[in-house]
Amino acid sequence: QVQLVESGGGLVQAGGSLRLSCAASGSIFKINVMGWYRQAPGKERELVAIINSGGNTNYADSAKGRFTISRDNAKNTVYLQMNSLKPEDTAVYYCNLDVLNLVFKRAVYWGKGTLVTVSS
Repeated sequence: QVQLVESGGGLVQAGGSLRLSCAASGSIFKINVMGWYRQAPGKERELVAIINSGGNTNYADSAKGRFTISRDNAKNTVYLQMNSLKPEDTAVYYCNLDVLNLVFKRAVYWGKGTLVTVSS
């Protein structure tokens, strides 16, 4: 089994910054793709950014130039640095990990979510 612990959400004024973290532990051999998604009130969950095991990244248009995804493979942790935050970034942010476990079975895990609120 794999456990995910997210942290770093909170309340910030427009233009401010936050850094989200998602640490995984448990039966992990390798984590392939690590990503962040978000869900705003009344909207569907959407991709924010992903990073693969080679460090290649992909961002939603709304995140390009403001957000940076990174990972620390030694700590099984993915980060999302969010700068120049806007009120429309307000959402619950979820990490998503594509994990190969110790018996080489692949599974996708979601974090419980961390709330980011950006005030105008």
